[in-house]
Amino acid sequence: MRAIWKGHIRFSMVTIPIRIYNAIDTAQKVQFNLLSKETNNPVKYEKRDKVTGDVLRQEDIVKGYQYEPGQFVIIEPDDFEKVKLKSTKVIEIEGFVDASEVHETLYDSPYFAGPDGDVASKTYALLSQALRESGKVGVGKVVLRDRESAVLLTPHDRGIMIHKLRFPDEVRSIKDVPNVRIEEEADEEQLKLANMLIKSMTKKFKKIELEDKYNDALREMIDNKIKGNEVVSYVEEEPEVVDIMTALKASIEQAKETKKPMKKAAKKSKEEEKEVKRKAS
Repeated sequence: MRAIWKGHIRFSMVTIPIRIYNAIDTAQKVQFNLLSKETNNPVKYEKRDKVTGDVLRQEDIVKGYQYEPGQFVIIEPDDFEKVKLKSTKVIEIEGFVDASEVHETLYDSPYFAGPDGDVASKTYALLSQALRESGKVGVGKVVLRDRESAVLLTPHDRGIMIHKLRFPDEVRSIKDVPNVRIEEEADEEQLKLANMLIKSMTKKFKKIELEDKYNDALREMIDNKIKGNEVVSYVEEEPEVVDIMTALKASIEQAKETKKPMKKAAKKSKEEEKEVKRKAS
């Protein structure tokens, strides 16, 4: 695994040299290139003036911030230099909090952090174990590509994961979603059945089969095209919408059926046992 960043984790007087690695394998997703229909050559995108249609070179383009519809203020390279943050290659831990305090909407990209060399391994392992035993996670900041990013350090197996975080003001409120009535109480009978259904369907996360069937179908289709075989198709059926009470009751019954213990094999009669022994001898 190749490191994408090298630096330090620092909290108080403790400094740990680390390397950061991508936790997500983007190669697992099928990706396509756009080609010309006539020549099969790759398509090149050109930057054009939306009004005149003229093709622009990179040096003909500037950055602008739209502060009103159709009104822009031009930002020059020197302006960016004035607000540029110095990259120190250090993740500064501001404090440790309960994991439950960090809402899941703040989580962004996950990365693995590993010790940079044998000397750092002992201190790295100490922090990992301390996080596991305390139930705390570290909240910090780091400067990446001239911008400050918030990060979260969490224990993962025997190692440490670093999650890039969104800033709280980036996340919208669920209250802004149409037709969501936060204060509305559910019907008691429906709520009782819903809780029964949730209880009957409760299982360990690792026992739930999660796979990207569409991605697998794409790979199979591509392999078949390469081999010159027939193309496979993938169609996902839409679920039938039924009355909520009917659906809840039927779901509970279905869950009960799947949890029924297997019937024990019936005991053989004495005559059958004698016959088995006779054939064996």
